[in-house]
Amino acid sequence: MAILAFDDMEVLDYAGPYEVFNVAGELTDPAAFEVVPVSVDGAPVSGRGGFTVVPRHGLEDCPPTDLLVVPGGSGSRALVGDEKVLAWLRDRAAEVELLMSVCTGSMVLAAAGLLRGRHATTHHTTYDELAAIDPTVRVDRGPRFVRSDERLWTSAGVSAGIDLSLRVVRELAGVAAYDATVAEMEWMWRS
Repeated sequence: MAILAFDDMEVLDYAGPYEVFNVAGELTDPAAFEVVPVSVDGAPVSGRGGFTVVPRHGLEDCPPTDLLVVPGGSGSRALVGDEKVLAWLRDRAAEVELLMSVCTGSMVLAAAGLLRGRHATTHHTTYDELAAIDPTVRVDRGPRFVRSDERLWTSAGVSAGIDLSLRVVRELAGVAAYDATVAEMEWMWRS
């Protein structure tokens, strides 16, 4: 699975799903998930507070993946206008088994046209901003996460990305993988 990293991303939007899928991969045999960090150009990025990610790939050399995660944070606003990123997301959305966003990552998906006419959520302070990017998006205010269709999920802000990631582990890798991951992380899951 790939997770997009970019400057000024919210750290937990990135690190929460990263940890969930990494732990689930370590606890399953064969590994249900291998986390592949990706940035636009393959160069290191600096998230909120100086948190640095050294990706393995850029957009152009990212290998095929089953799952793609788009985190949020203030840096997601720059991606909303980045046609290279939006085109890559449209291409990847057609190939992946599951696409998910955390927090304002949903605004990037909306800008790419991937939420058109679908239900979605985002951080509670950006509901109107999401609706302004694509007025056809049915913004669900309040849930921790929303299943937009069989292959597309969006979560509310920050820690909600952990809840959604755990739900995805349960769906894709099974209840035993989910239970083991929750136990290892000592996570009090919220639905």
